[in-house]
Amino acid sequence: MSVLKIDMSQELKNKSVSQLRWIGNAEGISFLVLLFIAMPLKYMFDYPMVVKVNGWLHGVLFVVYIAAVLRTAWLIKWDYTRVGIAVVASLIPFATFVLDKRLKKNQRLY
Repeated sequence: MSVLKIDMSQELKNKSVSQLRWIGNAEGISFLVLLFIAMPLKYMFDYPMVVKVNGWLHGVLFVVYIAAVLRTAWLIKWDYTRVGIAVVASLIPFATFVLDKRLKKNQRLY
């Protein structure tokens, strides 16, 4: 019974990290689209609807990303520094992709 419990726990951790990676990439892409496509369309071509739609989508993905970070941190027992790095990564362009690379490299260790 304990072997099954360990396998389920490890499977849950791997699934959580995989979900965090996927959500982080989606959030990172939506952030880049917001910064480099939607904002120029709004301010250079007077097309504000793109920011409204993409901004809403990015906001939802940001909230889901933070929830995924907290869930993964709880399951894997991350320290506050790692949680902070993951949260700050969502605020810096391209940083979620760097985090994804590190998570992929270390996923087998979790």
